[in-house]
Amino acid sequence: MKYTQLGRTGLKVSRLVLGTMNFGPQTGEPESHAIMDSALDAGINFLDTANVYGWGENKGRTEEIIGTWFAQGGGRREKTVLATKVYGSMSREGETWPNYDRLSALNIRRAVEDSLRRLKTDHIDVYQFHHVDRQTPFEEIWQAIEVLIQQGKILYAGSSNFPGWKIAQANETAARRGMVGLVSEQCLYNLSERRAEMEVIPAAEAYGLGVIPWSPLHGGLLGGVLKKEATAGRRASGRSADALANTAVRAQIQAYEDLLDKHGLEPGEAALAWLLTRPGVTGPIVGPRTAEQLDGALRAVELELSGELLASLDEIFPGPGPSPEAFAW
Repeated sequence: MKYTQLGRTGLKVSRLVLGTMNFGPQTGEPESHAIMDSALDAGINFLDTANVYGWGENKGRTEEIIGTWFAQGGGRREKTVLATKVYGSMSREGETWPNYDRLSALNIRRAVEDSLRRLKTDHIDVYQFHHVDRQTPFEEIWQAIEVLIQQGKILYAGSSNFPGWKIAQANETAARRGMVGLVSEQCLYNLSERRAEMEVIPAAEAYGLGVIPWSPLHGGLLGGVLKKEATAGRRASGRSADALANTAVRAQIQAYEDLLDKHGLEPGEAALAWLLTRPGVTGPIVGPRTAEQLDGALRAVELELSGELLASLDEIFPGPGPSPEAFAW
């Protein structure tokens, strides 16, 4: 496994981030534990989750599965850089109690304590804001985070799904308080979805945030979906199916799969390897449902993409270009 610094921090993390959103809803506890063991054995030390994972009546279940894994000992917690998130409502189905969501100081305090209990640990390494809270000023948010850092319950703060100007606003507010501010941004970024290159990634680089792309295969669209459809009869679903209903997108994905077939590469592995070449990217989040999917992701770390192939990928999936030229000139 290869490692890098998380943004401007001294924290070393693996170039792949193990996403856990499937743990609970799609992958049972024993197999989830096995996947985490395999990831740790392969050198993946960065684990990402969120308090709402498990969804519906099972919100919090994913953190509980991670907690029972940590409780097995063997250095699991000590070797892991643990990231979780706060924002989504943790109210029970049908209930609408206020202050059980977003980023008020009250909810942040409550959410941290609940996550620590479920995760069976005494601290969270990277505590991430899952979404922008338009109702809470950053002065209040950073006051709550400062207290938690002083208490040793969190070490760093990160963002997720923030626009570039909110990254700037958050870190300028933190700087006025003498705080480190955000150290990472988790955003939607892949070959098919490159809008983050306009503002989010430049802002992250300017403020020293590590970029952690989520959905690196764009819901399976970049994972060889057409080949699977032709050879195994596996029809696309969800985001992939919606995208492929557009004939232009389907032609684009066909060109992508044909190009990688010509180079003898697996589409999903190449899509991950491409992200690892991008400026500012710490590592993409991979969310395997099975041990086999984890193996494929691990191969991407060692994959070297030629300059010719990278140029061809840019032709198929052109980025938006730098800001403001992308929209102003």
